[in-house]
Amino acid sequence: MELTSFRQIAGINPSDLGSAGIPAEFGFQERALANLQGIDFSTVAARLDRDWLWRELTQHAYWAKYRTRAMFERQLDNAWRTVGAYRAADGQMVGFCRAFSDGVAMAYLADVYVSREDRGRGIGRGLLRVMIDDGPGRSFRWMLHTADAHHLYQEFDFAAPDATFMERRCQLPHVRS
Repeated sequence: MELTSFRQIAGINPSDLGSAGIPAEFGFQERALANLQGIDFSTVAARLDRDWLWRELTQHAYWAKYRTRAMFERQLDNAWRTVGAYRAADGQMVGFCRAFSDGVAMAYLADVYVSREDRGRGIGRGLLRVMIDDGPGRSFRWMLHTADAHHLYQEFDFAAPDATFMERRCQLPHVRS
């Protein structure tokens, strides 16, 4: 059974998309962003070091341990937007986040991650700034689930949901191969 991509479900014609996977009418282009504290931030998905990211997330991120490599690859391939953080000196990836969205009004922030040795330098804040404030979804309603770094997300106006928010919990088996 072939699964349908998010873009197909959303009714977005791939030929109408720019290289960022964002409708051209928004006028937003993928780009490498200014250096911050020796870190380059980039929205160019082809630059992601998928092997590094797979290792880091599945070994060090509590929320990613259930994923198979195939699931991980599909999540990256179908992401609405990704942001990578790289050491300016050698290009080594040190952080990442991704989002999925309807491209109009709502987005979900996922997989915000900074390598353990690079934490505490503002890289997470930089990732969120590029993803949320500097991107095409700056006016969207953003959502996420997290057990940590609440103070960081509150800086970007995240707050506990009100009584109108409901969710259906994940039904996937928690296995990884």
